Amino acid sequence: MVLNVTEQYSISILALKGKIMGGPEASEINDQIHQLIDQRRKKIIIDMTKVEWMNSSGLGILIGAITTLKNNNGDLSLVNVSERVQNLLKITKLNDVFAIYPDLDSAVEAMK
Repeated sequence: MVLNVTEQYSISILALKGKIMGGPEASEINDQIHQLIDQRRKKIIIDMTKVEWMNSSGLGILIGAITTLKNNNGDLSLVNVSERVQNLLKITKLNDVFAIYPDLDSAVEAMK
């Protein structure tokens, strides 16, 4: 997995690429979320355009991220979620937990 961080309108955008399967990815995403919170950047969008697949450990990473942000009065949205990952979110009923947007512009607009 590759993680790239950019910013738009004081909103941090984490663009993920590859497979989110747990292991080192968990610490990398978790560490990045905590760094952003330490910098008082609590509006975060995870762009999943280039995420090929996610397993239950990957879901755990996202749950940990949203929990950490909510505990710090932050906000997290997902964008460009593939149909395959959307189905996984629906099956686990996590689609009700996350704010999911079809594209980056709509997520940024909702968070402004």
